[in-house]
Amino acid sequence: MKTEVEPLEGNKVRLSVEVDAGEFDKAVDAAYRSLAKEVRLPGFRPGKAPRKVLQARLGPNVGREEALRQALPGYYTQALRETEVDAIAPPDIDVKSGQEGDGPLSFEAVVEVRPTVAIPGYDGLRVTVPSPEVTDDDVQEHLDRLRAQSGELQPVDRAGEEGDFLTISVTAESGGEVIGGWTSEEEMHQLGSQHPVPSLDDRLRGAKIGDILAFEVGEGDEAVAVRVVVKDIKERVLPEATDEWAQDASEFDTVEELRADIRKRLAGPKWYQARMAQEEEVTTALTELVVDDPPEALVGSEMERQLHQLASQLQGRGFTMANYLEATGQTQEGLLGQLRESATKAVKLDLALRALADSENIEVSEEDVESHLARIAQSAGMDVAAVRRQLDQEDGGAAVRSGIRKTKALEWLLEHVAAVDAEGREIDPALLSTPPELPPTNEGEAE
Repeated sequence: MKTEVEPLEGNKVRLSVEVDAGEFDKAVDAAYRSLAKEVRLPGFRPGKAPRKVLQARLGPNVGREEALRQALPGYYTQALRETEVDAIAPPDIDVKSGQEGDGPLSFEAVVEVRPTVAIPGYDGLRVTVPSPEVTDDDVQEHLDRLRAQSGELQPVDRAGEEGDFLTISVTAESGGEVIGGWTSEEEMHQLGSQHPVPSLDDRLRGAKIGDILAFEVGEGDEAVAVRVVVKDIKERVLPEATDEWAQDASEFDTVEELRADIRKRLAGPKWYQARMAQEEEVTTALTELVVDDPPEALVGSEMERQLHQLASQLQGRGFTMANYLEATGQTQEGLLGQLRESATKAVKLDLALRALADSENIEVSEEDVESHLARIAQSAGMDVAAVRRQLDQEDGGAAVRSGIRKTKALEWLLEHVAAVDAEGREIDPALLSTPPELPPTNEGEAE
């Protein structure tokens, strides 16, 4: 089979394909065998009528027409594979010759291909992420939470401050009816935590025992009259962080040992938070470098994928799409709009990572493929050979290699993009590239 590729306007190419007479005749023979099973002819058992008899009965070119129907998609797929044309939409196929007679088959296929996008300045990107380093303040905050677990509430003779525990009674009425979720005879509320009554904390700051606060929430017919009486104020007194306290509150003999353990245990979550933020910020920055709108064929396909994924998740939880729309207060048009926005960003990122891989000459080795298949096999409980056979049957090798290549491109980007913390201080790339060693988990450890 001979194939030539000609670029066209509008992000399309023309494939000119010629299948020699001998190869196509094999497809014609297969077509006649299929026809013989379907056509009933006197004197012949099903499937046994010779080709010449079928030609005489059905017409001289019926086999070639059937062969075109059966074999043309395969020839087209083979042409894509041999020329490495990355088609993103169904082709427009025009058969030039081969429908009649006994010569070669030739056809042309015009198809839209995946574009190559420009990502100017990708090597100078700079993103802001949380620092992965555990600070003394982080350790102290965690230590104070441990101290709070054994703290005591003690009455104070002053105005309420953030973190104090206030005993209050709340009356809320609207139109002569009591608002049950807001009303309480006596409740303990920590100043700074959310209360059902909006903006209540702002009014309680600075209040003293015996104060009565009266105000309205909302306006007009929906206004709620609120009356709050402050009955008591207590503060939490934390125990002193001594070695004796550390021995009672943890498995460690000293406060310094406890601090060191806290620092180790905070390192993992801090690194993970920074790493996830780095990946999100980097991919967002890279996506924004793609200024042209992506092809509708890619956006539509990604929308279908995301919609199918959402429907599957809902079905797994026993919900329908109608339930989801009702619960979220969305319309179908609104949901499709969100999907289009999300799909457009996903397609732009895909194109940008491909462009980055091209620019940096990132290649995929057999070791990369083997490692990827081994991870799939392990997660699926299969052996690698079975995964590879399934992949070959589905003709998914190119997709796997493409996915690995984009992953390697993202890894390159994460290693080369400058990252700074909220204060603008540059973060050592080594701190973001390697996760910290986590301490062992023991029963009775401090939490």
